[in-house]
Amino acid sequence: MGFSRPEHALDPSKIDLKQSEISNTLQKPFLMLQKPFLMLQKLLLILQKLLLNRQKLFLMLQKWPTANAAFTVGKIYFEYERYLSTFTTTNKTGTMSQPVVLLKNVNIYQEKNLILSDVNLEVNQGEFIYIIGKSGTGKSSLVKTLYADLEIDEGEAHIVGYDLMKMKESQIPFLRRKIGIVFQDFKLLPDRSINDNMLFVLKATGWKDNAAMQEKIDEVLEKVDMKKLVHKMPHQLSGGEQQRVAIARALLNDPELILADEPTGNLDPQTSVEVLEVLRKINGNGKTVIMATHDYALLLKFPSKTLKCESGTIFEVVQKTV
Repeated sequence: MGFSRPEHALDPSKIDLKQSEISNTLQKPFLMLQKPFLMLQKLLLILQKLLLNRQKLFLMLQKWPTANAAFTVGKIYFEYERYLSTFTTTNKTGTMSQPVVLLKNVNIYQEKNLILSDVNLEVNQGEFIYIIGKSGTGKSSLVKTLYADLEIDEGEAHIVGYDLMKMKESQIPFLRRKIGIVFQDFKLLPDRSINDNMLFVLKATGWKDNAAMQEKIDEVLEKVDMKKLVHKMPHQLSGGEQQRVAIARALLNDPELILADEPTGNLDPQTSVEVLEVLRKINGNGKTVIMATHDYALLLKFPSKTLKCESGTIFEVVQKTV
């Protein structure tokens, strides 16, 4: 006995049509989500190269794989890429990074006296920059501004990731941990050995482990060829040796930026060359260096990008006009 197909049974062609309609209906939302998720992947590649707090942002978003989250991430990405296009640069390795120093339309004052006006400066990772000019033209004032010793109340200023216009006074010590400062007069503690001068800085910046501190001291003194004099007192060292120690001290917390304010001002010509060779070697290892100087002979021997302070302004000069 055979079975006949019920009259209400669907024709195979109609079944295929229905399945096709269902498939198209299901695919549409996934196609709509595909582009934001591709953006999400691209955002991850960018954020992995940036600071930890931005990485945390992505990890938070990654936990929300929904349509709303994808749409939100897409909006964030477009806004973020627009931000990067105006604020980031390409460093020597070809990867995107923020400028180490970015000043826009900044006026610099000393006790209400305008020293430099309309300062616009961008310094990228790995650069070595000289700041030259006569005494009193603003070289040291600019350097002091960069480590927040002078306040800024006009313009825009970003230093090693800190916005100086919005930074609280309590944040200044953290800013300075990311900046190594080398002074003309060394500023070593005269009653302590070289080793104890280094220990003082590390303890003051939060280091606790004695073995780790000693390892770091040995490392930075080795870089400036001063490890053999670690137990000497400052007065037992020559001026050049003291400045080498001061440079080593500036490297203790692995700063992003080295500021050297007339580091050869108290040294003889030959010692000045030796100190600058140390700074250039440090720069060659990827550190950004800004050096204020009036020693034009050093610029001729070690040419690099040069900015000049003059008549209340700062501008770039080429070597032949120095």
